[in-house]
Amino acid sequence: MFEARELMVFYENMLALNNVSIQCEKGKIIGVFGSNSAGKSTLMYTLSGIILDIKKKEEMRGGERISLYGRIFFNGKDVTTIKPHERAKMGVILCPERRRIFPESSVMENLKIGAYLSKRRETKENIEYVLNLFPRLKDHLKRQGGFLSGGEQQMLAIGRALMANPQVLLLDEPLLGLSPAYQDIVIEGTSKIRDAKGISIIITEQYARPVIPIIDYGYILENGSSMLSGTKEELMDNPDVKSAYFGV
Repeated sequence: MFEARELMVFYENMLALNNVSIQCEKGKIIGVFGSNSAGKSTLMYTLSGIILDIKKKEEMRGGERISLYGRIFFNGKDVTTIKPHERAKMGVILCPERRRIFPESSVMENLKIGAYLSKRRETKENIEYVLNLFPRLKDHLKRQGGFLSGGEQQMLAIGRALMANPQVLLLDEPLLGLSPAYQDIVIEGTSKIRDAKGISIIITEQYARPVIPIIDYGYILENGSSMLSGTKEELMDNPDVKSAYFGV
């Protein structure tokens, strides 16, 4: 079980997250939907712990003051103050928005970079799994990441995250800027990851329509607040949600 309770994040005097609580049980896919600036990336930074590094860097350079409140639990343990690299060792892995692969490194090098927490045997098995999950990457193992298409880069970013043996995989807007064909590949791959490995997945997106078929439960964020939650059927039955996030 991965759970956030009453999260609040302030950037100076701006409220980025307002009393947000979410739950993700083992082997479930949770969707978090909201428009730009709704707080999706801040939520993912907070769940992964990266917000702690951002906060520290801002303090060191005298930048904006970031304040954090609320609690995060992983398998019953309070991980709220645990640093991001320690959360990664525990199995909480973020695949960030806009992919952020290493553009000058090859596909294989990117995957091996993601395996820094894994043993050699696990690394070999994970590479084989990623390449079976996203066969298109097999043809580009020696190609620099920066020369891949956007869809291929997203496959590589997810694959790199899988190399760290996640128990909780945080996917921050993985469909951003992708064609419908690549969106389908990423969504199908996400579902396969859950089914094959029992990994808990939290996925954020601006538009819910491509993601809704694979989620078990969803949350709607507006202006940093959780306005509505429910199963995919409950969300689809809400006319306001359908209009704003499903394009129907």
